[in-house]
Order: sequence, then C-alpha cells, then structure tokens
Amino acid sequence: MPEAGIAAVILAAGLGTRFGPQPKMLAEFAGKAMVRHAAEAALASMARPVVVVLGAHAEAVRAALSGLDLTLVQNPDFAAGLSTSLKAGLTALPPETDAALVLLGDMPRIGAAHLDGLIAAYRSADPRPSAVVPVRDHRRGNPVLLDLNLLKDDLNALSGDRGAGPILNRRADVLEVPGDAATGFDVDRPDGLDTEG
Repeated sequence: MPEAGIAAVILAAGLGTRFGPQPKMLAEFAGKAMVRHAAEAALASMARPVVVVLGAHAEAVRAALSGLDLTLVQNPDFAAGLSTSLKAGLTALPPETDAALVLLGDMPRIGAAHLDGLIAAYRSADPRPSAVVPVRDHRRGNPVLLDLNLLKDDLNALSGDRGAGPILNRRADVLEVPGDAATGFDVDRPDGLDTEG
C-alpha cells in the first residue's frame, strides 16, 4: 500500500464566546498564543501542508502566526459554525491528500508526538480506517485523523456547528488509540489557562 499523503488542518476561526471578550486563540499559554502552540506542533509533525482556518479576529491571529510555514485560509462563513471551517480547511488541501489531521486551536498541550502517533497508527492499519481517534477514560478526544476518501460524502454533507464527531459515531471503521491528558484538554474559559503545568 503506498504511503498516504497526510496534511494538517487547524481550526482557529471561532468566536470563542464562552471565553469572554479576549480572542481565545490569542490568549497566552506557557508564554505564547494558544494558536501558535497548535501551529508549531503541526509543523513539527510529519503532516504537510499545515493549513490554518481563520475567521474571527483573523488579522490578529494571522499576526500571532507570523514567520511560520503555514497555509492560511479565510472562512467568511465562520459564524455559521464549525462545519464551515472544517470544510474550508479541507478544500484548501492539495488534491493528492489522502488524510487530514484536524486540530483545534485551543488545545495547547498537543505536541508533534500526538500527531505522529495518529499518523503511524493510520499508515500501519490494514484495511485503512475512516479515522483515527484518541480515547481516554472511554471518551474520544482530539486531534483526530480523517481519511478523506472514505469520509468524502459525509464531510461534504456536514452543516452547522458540528465537526466530524457525529459522523464518526455512526461508523464501525474508526480506529481508537490511547489518548492522554493533552488529548482531552482544551481551553473554553480564561480560568482554563491556569492549568498550564
């Protein structure tokens, strides 16, 4: 089986309304903007290219990512929900891309090892799974790896403020791998930044 081409899509377009007035993606975590943590983790992984989907506070987020080798995509429909950002990111990938890692910009503890672990699990699976998902304490987390050929129709049909989770819940060909504290940690409110350690 030829080695799959795997890209990364970082979703950083949302308003983050539960976070308060400060743009969540720009909040500092361990000395740098949260969204930059996600971008640097993706760039340190085997995934290429790395696409970041911008929406709310786009110029400020763009500035926070300056100097990184990223493909930045603007989602004009970001207010319509997560599905629009996921689709915008996937549409920006090269046509030969077989699978995409989908990262949330507010999960700053994710590192390259998490991403490369998902890639390795996907590439070694036979048959290829529709997705690879980290699981901890019986709960699925993020990031996830999506096979773009097996999930093409389902992803095209997504709408509203939902990602791939409902699709994957319906499928029997999802590969679950062990997650850890990082795959279940995201920041929804400012007090979440206090748990940096």
